Amino acid sequence: MTFAHPAERTDGDRGRFERLAEAASNLTASPAFSVFCLLLVAAFVTVHAARLSTEWQILVGDTMTALTLLLLALLKNAERRAEHAVQRKLDAIAAALLEEREGPEGTARRELREAIRMDERL
Repeated sequence: MTFAHPAERTDGDRGRFERLAEAASNLTASPAFSVFCLLLVAAFVTVHAARLSTEWQILVGDTMTALTLLLLALLKNAERRAEHAVQRKLDAIAAALLEEREGPEGTARRELREAIRMDERL
């Protein structure tokens, strides 16, 4: 079973996940989120330096771990969306070059035609 990436939807409609991922990506790119992360790291250092109970250390550590996993998922989602957008643009450029070029079938033209949508075959 394969899972299609949300950016590869054929209907062109953005679903809940895409809107949520974009909102979360915008939030995590904000200065407020950076300050929050710095405060969380400061809390982690403070809890360990103050030698507070193990429960506090676990709470802060687990919070940082959960945040790290969420950020990793957001980063991968953003990477895939950007990769898909770049590939669509490259395919459009290659198609336009093929339409523009007239004349006998040459090696360059054949290679360009084969390169279109190559990412789907890999």
